[in-house]
Amino acid sequence: MKMCISRNIQGIQPSVTLAITAKAKAMKKAGVDVIALSAGEPDFNTPENIREAAIEAINRGFTKYTPAVGTPELREAICEKLKRENGLVYEPSQVIVSCGGKHSISLAIMALVERADEVIIPAPYWVSYPEQVKLAGGTPVILEAKKENGLKITPKQLRKAIGNRTKLLILNSPSNPSGVVYSEQEIKELARIVLEAGIYVLSDEIYEKIIYDGAVHHSIAAQDGMQEQTIVVNGVSKSYAMTGWRIGYAAGPQEIIQAMGKIQSQQTSNPCSVAQAAALEALTGPQESVEKMRKAFNERRKYIVQRLNSIQGLSCSVPQGAFYVFPDVSAFYGISMDGTRIDGSVALCDFLLEKEKVACVPGAGFGADNHIRLSYATSMQNIKHAMDRLERGLNRLLK
Repeated sequence: MKMCISRNIQGIQPSVTLAITAKAKAMKKAGVDVIALSAGEPDFNTPENIREAAIEAINRGFTKYTPAVGTPELREAICEKLKRENGLVYEPSQVIVSCGGKHSISLAIMALVERADEVIIPAPYWVSYPEQVKLAGGTPVILEAKKENGLKITPKQLRKAIGNRTKLLILNSPSNPSGVVYSEQEIKELARIVLEAGIYVLSDEIYEKIIYDGAVHHSIAAQDGMQEQTIVVNGVSKSYAMTGWRIGYAAGPQEIIQAMGKIQSQQTSNPCSVAQAAALEALTGPQESVEKMRKAFNERRKYIVQRLNSIQGLSCSVPQGAFYVFPDVSAFYGISMDGTRIDGSVALCDFLLEKEKVACVPGAGFGADNHIRLSYATSMQNIKHAMDRLERGLNRLLK
């Protein structure tokens, strides 16, 4: 029988982060003492006021269909948030609420990208960007952010990468997986090139509130002339510990948002009504929980970076945002142990999971095979135990 799966789907890679997380969970279920540093979600519970808003919504019967693009109240709240915090002025008709930030990104790419269009993606990148471009029939153009440039792309690199078929640049600051945050001057220089080229930017700002050391988040959409060429994507998953609620949103030119709405109406109808009520409370209610979580992440960040840099052969830069570290582990490549050769990040992560019971994510999935990603969105106790195991395993390799 002929292969029935479409060629588009055959070319898509599964999410490496979800795959590692699933493997770690299966091992834990089987009784193995695994410490997972792989998941990209806060370990805190959703704040009580948000949970109560969801319960209240259920009790008053807010369990029916909503407009496909989200409730008017939530879209209005998003407009107010973007104006208050980002200096961006939108009408509710320029906002769409979707089933998570990942869904918002997918809708934007589908609305903009046609076959043969090119999309510039700085590496290291979030694992889903290239695959979503492929699903839309476009071509990912991977632009390597050099270590000497702090894992950020330069204006010179961007200008050189833009060609006749370039449609879109995907920019993620604060970044998953590296934690880098582009400065206002760096954003300004990239915006100037984008404006000259007349291409669009998808600005993934999901980690904007998780930021450290005095760094400041700057949306490229706030630069002069850029709002009409930018789709801003955000959501409540990371800042409010609401990953499972699946609410993301996008704001941009009305024509693009309307196109995204058409796609969403045929794909999912509307985002969950109860989750939208919870998201409304997240954006408009007390914000103390956001800072409380950020402070806890900051404490863990300092500890994990110090521990990693004390390990011989390992080099870890200090992230300015998000809740990941992205150490360079290439010094351990080429080493063999117990019949297994460490030939890259996948092999090293397999070694650490099998031998030391620590789940990390290979940098290969992020377009940076010399690195691995570790999440510090877990307890300090887990981090300390994981670092002990990681150090022991890596020292065994060096010996």
